[in-house]
Amino acid sequence: MKKTIIFTFGMAILFVWTVSTAQDNGGINPDLLNSMRSDFKKDSGSQAIMNAVSSNDIQKLALSRENLGEGDTYFSYRVKTNGITNQKSTGRCWLFTGMNVIRAQVINKYSLDEFSFSHNYNFFYDQLEKANLFYEGIITTAGKPLDDKKVEWFFKNPIGDGGQWTGVIDIINKYGLVPSDVFPESYNSENTSRMSRLIRTKLKKDALEMRKMYADGIGVIAIRKMKEKKLAEVYKILAITLGEPPTEFEWRYKDKDDNVSELKSYTPQSFFKDFVGINLDDYVMFMNDPTREFGKLYEIDYDRHVYEGHNWKYLNLKTDKIKEFAKKSIMDGEGMYFSCDVGKQLDKDNGTLNVNNYNYNDLFRVDFDMDKKERIETFSSGSTHGMALMAVDLDKDGKPVKWLLENSWGKDSGFEGNLIMTDKWFDEYMFRLVINKKYLDDEIMKLFEQEAILLPPWDPMFEPDN
Repeated sequence: MKKTIIFTFGMAILFVWTVSTAQDNGGINPDLLNSMRSDFKKDSGSQAIMNAVSSNDIQKLALSRENLGEGDTYFSYRVKTNGITNQKSTGRCWLFTGMNVIRAQVINKYSLDEFSFSHNYNFFYDQLEKANLFYEGIITTAGKPLDDKKVEWFFKNPIGDGGQWTGVIDIINKYGLVPSDVFPESYNSENTSRMSRLIRTKLKKDALEMRKMYADGIGVIAIRKMKEKKLAEVYKILAITLGEPPTEFEWRYKDKDDNVSELKSYTPQSFFKDFVGINLDDYVMFMNDPTREFGKLYEIDYDRHVYEGHNWKYLNLKTDKIKEFAKKSIMDGEGMYFSCDVGKQLDKDNGTLNVNNYNYNDLFRVDFDMDKKERIETFSSGSTHGMALMAVDLDKDGKPVKWLLENSWGKDSGFEGNLIMTDKWFDEYMFRLVINKKYLDDEIMKLFEQEAILLPPWDPMFEPDN
């Protein structure tokens, strides 16, 4: 059904408007708009809700007050550590999380009051290695057109300060570690956006030059020679903004009993090997992704930090099994790298992650609910942040009630710098967990022997932790 309305002025026709019903086409016509207006006015209480919400913060109005009284901050088992780190205005949570897991072991090993690694040191080499990884990706795809999906992905993702566990492993194994007082933070390591933007621009410019060299018939050997010069320029930018990392240093420590150790000379590699003494190759990654088959091993192409390093590889498991191993690790005093969709149902003031923190359904009287699979499929949820899983609270039957995450947003954030997560929130918004192989059973270890299913770098699960 159509209605044609003709507007005239004297003998002249000004315009013709053909009105179609909603059944005739996909547009919003006056009849449909009037129907929506009518439904809104008929909805009892909508006017009052509109007045309240339009003048206030939606999240505050959706806050479920009954959860505010659930303030139990005690845990059955908690990994011993000291101090809270602060990644400041950066996406380096993956690096802070990995180092926080390692430093807890160092603190307990040497009975230290407090200790931290230099995040700036490893971040320097992370950025240098990512630049090289990008250049090599450009070289290997130089013969493909600019609108090729992989080439396009490289140009959209040349470098960033986010990352994940395999970056922690590869950067530390290659470059070692240093204490924070040996190579402190710089302004730009704590505020990375401008530096990163400049490096991204440079990498893209260099990439176009490399592609032109290839198109002009110049061989890969010559292009790589040019790449080395461009990498030296990246090194210069990083040294100017972050400081130049030490290649050797002298260091000693004082334990909880005020005993001062012998002053020793180290390289970053010898410090990691001799002082820290942790085999990072003993760790494996789990994922909970209900969009894919459980019990399978997956690998994401080009999701690594170092050219010759490891792609992100994970075993997809149901959360109940993952939590079983996590309990063992915590009860044995070892924390874990944990990443999740931290922004969902986070009460930042109280430091809680609870699926019932905010009730938007009742506020708007609209159903917003999706299950985890649906959220992943529609890009509504994914891993956004990494933290160290450090405690679990169990009920009388040994089942988890809540968990504690050591965060890197400073000591004044959340609960004493930590976030407290309910077990239900763990199910809904946990994505990655890294755990020592010694806590796994033989059946699970055999699953890591299967050939991994290779996924493209633009896979929804690629998103780095920030």
